[in-house]
Amino acid sequence: MSIQKQSIPVSGLTVHVYSQSDIDPATPVAILVFLHGRLGSVENVEWVAHSTLQGVQERRKDGAQPAQDLLIVTFDQRNHGSRLVTELANEDWAKKNDRHAIDMYAIYDGTSRDVSYLIDFLPAYLFPSGERQITQWLVGGISLGGHASWLTLRTEPRVKLGIPIIGCPDYLALMTDRAIKNGLTTGAPHFPDALLAVIKKDDPASAPYTSKEADNPFLGKKILVLSGADDKLVPWAASEKFVESLELGESGVKKVVLAPGVGHECTPDMVKEMTKFIWEEALAA
Repeated sequence: MSIQKQSIPVSGLTVHVYSQSDIDPATPVAILVFLHGRLGSVENVEWVAHSTLQGVQERRKDGAQPAQDLLIVTFDQRNHGSRLVTELANEDWAKKNDRHAIDMYAIYDGTSRDVSYLIDFLPAYLFPSGERQITQWLVGGISLGGHASWLTLRTEPRVKLGIPIIGCPDYLALMTDRAIKNGLTTGAPHFPDALLAVIKKDDPASAPYTSKEADNPFLGKKILVLSGADDKLVPWAASEKFVESLELGESGVKKVVLAPGVGHECTPDMVKEMTKFIWEEALAA
């Protein structure tokens, strides 16, 4: 099997699409949007796309035939890679970026909105004559991309499966801890009221995530949480309360893997876990 890469300009946003070369074109398609981390770019997650598709192919060689094909989509997050405007905005307080809390949330909130934008428009670019049916949208990402994955799971009802890797669903828990470690206050100017208003409206931790009623945007979703037990930058403690209390309902799936001895990194074993989860909960379902 060879893995094909196609780069498509979607109204100014360059999107990279990875696919397997030997799939019956009549097979329905699940699309995973996979997001890179802070200070990174699409080049940093190309290995993830290749490893995931190779893992799917290995299962097919074992005789299992998925009900759906998998395409993997990547793009540069805002102010990263080909979209870089100012390097300082990607840095943290330790690197003298006083707007760290504002910049980071704004960047990955924008990325999450880009995911919804691509769900709207990418099908027309990929299959302009309706050649294939897209049946599922999935999201995953590393670090900053993990934060964006959580936010997308909260705000985008068309995304039913997500894999946040070393990401955090509770922005204020994460950044309050980081601010205190940097000797900063947790109010203005580092946390302006205007920023807090956006966070309290859209952040996953601001949603009724423990509810079993229809007001919980996570109900029915399938989520694999991958974190490092020794992660100091995005410590598990910032996510633990949310993840443990998260209610997904009877049709939802929640799996948590806290990797011992792993810091703030995405490991090959994490990608293997992701591939297995996608196979079982999306492709073979």
